[in-house]
Amino acid sequence: MVTASATYHELIARNRRNSVLLVAVFILFVGVVVGVLSVAALGAPPESAPVTGGIAIVGAGLMAMWSYYGGGSAILGMSGARAVAKDDDPQLFNVVEEMAIAAGVPPPKVYLIDDTALNAFATGRDPEHAAVAITQGLRERLSRDELQAVIAHEVSHVRHFDIRLMMLLATLVGTVVLITDFFWRTLRFRAWTGGGRRGSSRDGGAGAALFVVAILFSVVAPIFARIIQLAASREREYLADAGAVELTRNPGALISALQKLSSDKEVLEAANRATAHLYIVQPIKKFEKRAKGLFATHPPMDSRIERLRTLVPGPAAGEEAAA
Repeated sequence: MVTASATYHELIARNRRNSVLLVAVFILFVGVVVGVLSVAALGAPPESAPVTGGIAIVGAGLMAMWSYYGGGSAILGMSGARAVAKDDDPQLFNVVEEMAIAAGVPPPKVYLIDDTALNAFATGRDPEHAAVAITQGLRERLSRDELQAVIAHEVSHVRHFDIRLMMLLATLVGTVVLITDFFWRTLRFRAWTGGGRRGSSRDGGAGAALFVVAILFSVVAPIFARIIQLAASREREYLADAGAVELTRNPGALISALQKLSSDKEVLEAANRATAHLYIVQPIKKFEKRAKGLFATHPPMDSRIERLRTLVPGPAAGEEAAA
């Protein structure tokens, strides 16, 4: 929880620490899940679970490293985003550069998604390798002040290092889902070939207990992983909203922009469940209606706007740094 007296420098440091801790815990969690599920699915002795889990931890770490270095490009490619040059849209680049200067970060690369829906997201591993992508609809239908507020929100994600954390969490959640899917496919194959009970009979009670634990893990692990990811995503949306006000000193512009985005009925065709949490508002409208509470990718819009109405613009980032 961020106190009113916390500075944005403290916030960034806290997010860095939390990112490292959360990813480390998640990698260990993946290792435990893989160790248990692999041994149970393959019918291996229970004592082999630590070895399998250790291998899984290394594998999860490698996947996290891939996400760290290549995840941003992959997300932009999945989203159908194309890079735009300053000569293509000088006003857009002017807004991006203004907000980057105010935040004290390098200007992120700018991408455009050819879609009439209203949305935007930021990605990358750090401020030096960040990118901001907006839809054509957002570019055309927002005023300059509203556009500036949305860009400020995304630049705040960059400044807070949210882009790194959410990219890594998405990869690790995907790893858990793949692991559990492999477990169930292996069980079905062993049942079909008549090998489903060999491990349990050979290892007695230990094998049977491990198998029961594996079944529970296969059901609970993906849900638990997804809840962690979405909880982190929702909290960081609130923080990025506050960061946008800090940079623009204009909460009304962000409120107006969020109202326009939330009332937009168009579905962003390029978005999917793997990338939906990155956007400033939920891009898949059917999920926005169904997902509530723990399973929502974004905080309720009414709650976001209510918080914004209570914010009083503080000193600009540059002034704070100079103080």
